[in-house]
Amino acid sequence: MSDAPSNTVFVVEDRLPWPDDPPHVREKGSFEPGVLIDSGIRMPCSIRKISALGATLLTGGEKPAGSQVAVELGNGQRPNGTIEWSDRSEVGVRFDEPIDVLALINRQLVSQPVERRSMPRVEVRCPLHVKYGEHFEPATMRNISARGLQIEGANLPAAGTYISVHLEGLNIPAGEVVWRRGNLAGIEVFEELAWSSIIPWVRQILRNVGT
Repeated sequence: MSDAPSNTVFVVEDRLPWPDDPPHVREKGSFEPGVLIDSGIRMPCSIRKISALGATLLTGGEKPAGSQVAVELGNGQRPNGTIEWSDRSEVGVRFDEPIDVLALINRQLVSQPVERRSMPRVEVRCPLHVKYGEHFEPATMRNISARGLQIEGANLPAAGTYISVHLEGLNIPAGEVVWRRGNLAGIEVFEELAWSSIIPWVRQILRNVGT
């Protein structure tokens, strides 16, 4: 088994995880495995994005929109849903009933060896500030993982710039901009973020949204 981290994005907000990133910034590589069940036929798939309300899956080919399917997840859940759209080998499934995404994240964490337990990529949108040189600029977090985060903003620095991120409720180590495309940037932190710090922060974000 490869030790490469999964690039599956867990969307913790209650919204559909349809593709909203340009193809050139979509994550590539390994993803969490799943099974798409259509008319009793089981087809292995990869989960690119998943939220409480649906999932974006990489499959072996196009599927007709409107098909009634089920998605078997790694924790044994098998939510029923409907294919909302299909684009070549990617499909969007809207679940009939919401699922617990934090439970999925916890399942992924406990499936890893304790000594290598690493927070998966979580999509949550919230304001932050970045500091580089004499600049202190507002930006928006798009997603975060143990190894870094993706941000969006009008005045982001170029790749190769050392940067510090200021985010309410979560201490983020200094890092480096490893890629910059348009108003998006990827930051790799110099010290890995602990899942035991990120999970309580995510829970607080969700509590604030619900109030």
